Amino acid sequence: MKSLLVRFFLFSLVIAACSIAVTAWLASQATTGAIRQEQGDALETDAQIFDELVRYAATHKDWAGAKSDVDGIAQKYGRRIALTDGNGTTLVDTGGKNSPQLPITPKALVDPLNVNGKIDPRAVGPFKLDDEEYRTLHAYADQLLQCTNNRITLMEAPNGRPRLSNLGPGELSTWDDCLVGYSLYTLTVTEKAAYGQLQALFSKCLDQRGPYGRNYDKPPGPGPDNFDWEITTVNGAPPEAVACMDTSRREQLRPYVAAPAQLFLTSPTGEEPMAIDLSTTGATRITLVALGILAIAGFASWVTATQLVRPIRALTAATKRTAEGDRTARVAGGAGEIGELARSFNSMSEKLAETERQRQAMVSDVAHELRTPLGNITGWLEATQDGLAEPDPHLIAMLLEESLLLQRLVDDLHDLAQADAGTLRLHPEPIALDDVVDQVVNAQQNREILLRAETTPVHISADPVRLRQALGNLVANAVRYTPPGGEVVVKLFQWQDRAVLEVTDTGTGIASEDLPHVFDRFWRADKSRSRRTGGSGLGLAITRHLVEAHGGTVSVTSTLGEGSTFRISLPRA
Repeated sequence: MKSLLVRFFLFSLVIAACSIAVTAWLASQATTGAIRQEQGDALETDAQIFDELVRYAATHKDWAGAKSDVDGIAQKYGRRIALTDGNGTTLVDTGGKNSPQLPITPKALVDPLNVNGKIDPRAVGPFKLDDEEYRTLHAYADQLLQCTNNRITLMEAPNGRPRLSNLGPGELSTWDDCLVGYSLYTLTVTEKAAYGQLQALFSKCLDQRGPYGRNYDKPPGPGPDNFDWEITTVNGAPPEAVACMDTSRREQLRPYVAAPAQLFLTSPTGEEPMAIDLSTTGATRITLVALGILAIAGFASWVTATQLVRPIRALTAATKRTAEGDRTARVAGGAGEIGELARSFNSMSEKLAETERQRQAMVSDVAHELRTPLGNITGWLEATQDGLAEPDPHLIAMLLEESLLLQRLVDDLHDLAQADAGTLRLHPEPIALDDVVDQVVNAQQNREILLRAETTPVHISADPVRLRQALGNLVANAVRYTPPGGEVVVKLFQWQDRAVLEVTDTGTGIASEDLPHVFDRFWRADKSRSRRTGGSGLGLAITRHLVEAHGGTVSVTSTLGEGSTFRISLPRA
């Protein structure tokens, strides 16, 4: 990439990318552990809060008296807890009056009958033992422990019933001699009533499913392979029966649990998140790496700036030499914007040198053009004053011709000065261009050459005086350089939306290497021929300015020794 802009852009991108990458790496290294721990703690806290709220919902019929319990949970875990129903009505909110608005999306749905698709085991409903049943079963449990010398472990089910925790089905031989063990697993009155209710709901559901459901009447309840009070599946049953059992259990438990509630968890009001404190080692590492990046960036910037300043200094020195008049000042080129600037400076310097050469040539040419008529006028006037010549009509006519030549030269210089200053004024009007051609041809008639016009009617809007001047310069130039017996033809025709004037001669022609310069002021391919044929060398330059002022173009084609064709193209609109 040689473009200075591209180099600086890419360099900035590299520095920015390195800075971002290093900063991100250091930050991630310093904070990943803290963030992971914080996230883990937050997830664990959320799970614990959710579990305690599900436990409350599973053991209470509604959320009416939950405020004190939820406040305790919120204070325990340092979180703001809000519960709303399905319509967005707030059930419980531990935040104060100035608490921020709750998030749009709830954290979870607290529903003890649908915890990851299952019924929470703490939702016991009508299966909960009464006090007398509780005391009786726990007395059996104590006797069983004594009988087995504590070789078994008992735990308490959510409904209050003691149950084995370290024996599986078929491993009851360890307490076969303890008759009290079987009494421990005898259904209580409460449980029988609950199972009866569940059986009725289950049968009703099966009946609603048609003939297949009525043919399946396996009653729910404990069996030889199931000593748990929870009924979660129907052994060996098809999916329809399993679905009926699940629906029946939820229908039975619904009146005994709190309604589903949307859970929102936020930070307590007024507390800011704990800031992550970087260790001293991490801060030192960041400082050292930042200093290293700064040093690299400084070195790269110095190198780049040096490469940029060197050619600029060379350009500055060359500019000073040019301002002091040295037209040969040049600077070495290069690539990118600086190289383009150097080439532009060299082109400007060459243009200035060429302009200076043209100025010197113009001064010399003007002096030469003025010297001849002025010398003639001065010489003849002195001769007349000294009595060496008589002021006869022939002398007066000759002096008048010389003065007219001076007047034409002065007028041409004035026109060029106006064109250069942008003050050349045109007075356009609708004209018949073929009339202009006829006027110019008639004014330039010459007995030694054939001058004729080939025109078609063309009407444009233009300044007739300036247009005659431009066309007259071309015709006069063609007549001047056409030898006796030659021919000059002026053509006028339309081409597309342009009016075209062509002046063709059978003169000496112009060499191909001289064609680019024919419209330069005071330029002549043959100085001696120009002196012989006359002319100031300004006519073609004036013609170019006049044509361009009309919005047109002028061009030339020529073959050396055969003649030339000058073409003026003007817009018709």
